[in-house]
Amino acid sequence: MKLFNWTNIRLVLMFALVVFLFSFTSSQNKNRKLRKSVVVFVGDNAPFVDSETVNKLLIENKKDAQSIGKDKLDLNKLEKALNAQEMIEKSDVFVSIDGVLKAVVKQKTPVARVFEGDDSFYIDYEGNTMPLSTNFTARVPLVSGKINKKNSKDLAELFRIIHDDAFLKKNIIGVQIMPNGSLLMSNRNFNYQIDFGRAIKIRAKFNSYKAFFQKAVLDSSLNTYKIVDLRFKQQVVCTK
Repeated sequence: MKLFNWTNIRLVLMFALVVFLFSFTSSQNKNRKLRKSVVVFVGDNAPFVDSETVNKLLIENKKDAQSIGKDKLDLNKLEKALNAQEMIEKSDVFVSIDGVLKAVVKQKTPVARVFEGDDSFYIDYEGNTMPLSTNFTARVPLVSGKINKKNSKDLAELFRIIHDDAFLKKNIIGVQIMPNGSLLMSNRNFNYQIDFGRAIKIRAKFNSYKAFFQKAVLDSSLNTYKIVDLRFKQQVVCTK
């Protein structure tokens, strides 16, 4: 049996041609310039960081994307630079077939705004701090008092629960952290304060409050209360 025949030779030549064309195309593609850069925001958040700011990070402060060759791109480095931006939760950077450098960006979600003396900042959905934005102000509960390592985890859970619940998100507009760790909350439409106690059994307390509110709003008694106390198990105690 012959080791080499025309069939084998043709297969080898075809394989070599494919490898050559692939290498040539890859080389040509790397040497090409980008056409443009595009920033796409995903999610429902308002633009806390604008496209211009993201685009500057994306093209690394060069004049425009057309001055960048594909061979000069480090997509991992670009993603790390975007993810380090204080308003960005996550990004995905890639180059499309037609030479567009694209960044898909998910911004952080603020769930509370904290006032500490002259300083003010957001708490995001993950419980981390987030600076204020010059582009947009989030409608979230205003928080006063000290947030520290001891209470930050429980408070982050409380803020997430408020954010995720349509009624609470609309109703709870302020949270005051007392020196003893107890929480006083204010609501949007009535003058009473909610004595929440410590940030424990959070869902149970809010469920009791929602059930109480739905009943009390029907007989107009909410206008007569000064304190709505949620500290007691499965009870709502009101003070006029």
